[in-house]
Amino acid sequence: MHVSRAHDSAMRGQLAIAALFCALGFQYATWAARIPALKTDLGLTAGEVGVLLMAAGVGASVSFPLVAVLMRRLGSQRLALLSLLGLTVLLLALAAAPNYPVALLVLCADGVFVGCLNTAMNAQGAALEETYGRNAMARLHATFSGGSLLAAAVASAMTAATPSVTAHFAVAAVLLLVLGAAARTGLLPEPGAGTSAPGKEEARKEKRRTGWSLPGRMTVWMCCAMAFGTVTEGAMNDWSSLYMKDVAHASAQLAPMGIAVVSGMMVVARLFADRWRARWGDRRVVLLGSALAGAGLVFALAVGGVVPALLGFACVGLGIAAVTPCVYVAAAKQGSDSLTVVAAMGTTGLLAGPPFIGFVAQQSSLVWGMGVVAASAFLVALCATRIPWQPAPRRLPAEADAS
Repeated sequence: MHVSRAHDSAMRGQLAIAALFCALGFQYATWAARIPALKTDLGLTAGEVGVLLMAAGVGASVSFPLVAVLMRRLGSQRLALLSLLGLTVLLLALAAAPNYPVALLVLCADGVFVGCLNTAMNAQGAALEETYGRNAMARLHATFSGGSLLAAAVASAMTAATPSVTAHFAVAAVLLLVLGAAARTGLLPEPGAGTSAPGKEEARKEKRRTGWSLPGRMTVWMCCAMAFGTVTEGAMNDWSSLYMKDVAHASAQLAPMGIAVVSGMMVVARLFADRWRARWGDRRVVLLGSALAGAGLVFALAVGGVVPALLGFACVGLGIAAVTPCVYVAAAKQGSDSLTVVAAMGTTGLLAGPPFIGFVAQQSSLVWGMGVVAASAFLVALCATRIPWQPAPRRLPAEADAS
C-alpha cells in the first residue's frame, strides 16, 4: 500500500513537471512559428528579424543573477508557476506590440522568464529523481520537444483558420494556462524540507545569502559541458540541412532529412536515456554519448555523401541527447546557484554556437565549421571526466515498483 502511494505520488509529480517542460517548448515554438507574420506586421528587415531572435537569447543569458536570487526567495515551485504565467502574458503582449522597439523589449523580457522557468523546472526534475530514486530527467526533456511539436500543429491549424497572430496567440495562451493548472497540482515541495539537520543547516546558510556567488571549480566544468553540448545541439539544428544541400549534394527533398534525423534520434534517445542512466550511470552515458556524437560527425565529414551524413547525424542525435539532462541533475546537486549559471550557459551555447559555426564556415568551409561541432562534442566528453556525477546507478522504475 505504501509502495502504491509512493508510485502514485511520483507519477503525479512527473506529469506535473512534464507539463512545465511541455509548456516551455510550446511557448517558444509558438512565437517562433509566427516570425514571418510578425516580420510583415511590424515591417521588419531581415537584419531586424535577426536581432529580434537574438533578444530572447540575450535576455535568458543575462538573467542568471536575478534567477539565482528568485530561486532562493521563491523556490522552484512558485518560480516555475509565476514564470509560466509571465510567459503567457508576454505571448499576448508580443501579438499586441505596436512597433519594433516594443517587440524587442517583449522578447528580451521573454528570455528572462525563460531563464527562470528553465532553471525552476530542471530543479523540480532533479528533486523528483532525488525524492523517488528513479531517473526521469531525460523523459522530461523529451516532453519539451513534444511541446514544440504541439505548437507547430496548433500554428498550422490557426494559420489555416485565420491570418490573425492575436487570435493564434490567444488560443496558445489558453493552452499554456491549462498546462500551468496541470502542473500546479503536483509540483514537489522544495528540497530540504523535512531532511536531516545538516541539510537544514545548509539550507539556512543558503537563505542567509542575498547575492549571487561565483561558481566553484566543479560548476565551471559543468558550465563547459553544458555550453559545448548545446553548441552541438544548436549547430546541428541550424546547419545540418545546409550541409546536406551544399556539401553532401542532397536533393531539395532530402536536404531537410538532416535536421529530421538529428531531432528524431534525440527524441527517441531521451525516451530511453533514463534506463541507460540507471544501468550505466550518468558519467558513462555522457562520456560515451558525446564521444559517439563526435566520432559519428567526423565519420560523416571524412567520408562525404548523403548516406554517411545521415548516419553521422543520427549518431550525433543519439549521443548528445542525454548530455543536458544529466548535467542539469549534477548541477542541481551543487545548489541553486550552480543550476542557474549552468542553465544560463546552456542558453549561451544555443545562442552563440550557430553564428560561430557560420563565421568559421565563411572563413574556410562548412566542413570545417561542422568540424568545430565535432570538436565541441569531444570536449563534452573531456568535461565529463571532471564532473562529480551521482555515485551509483539508480534503479529502473520497474525495479523500484517491484520492491
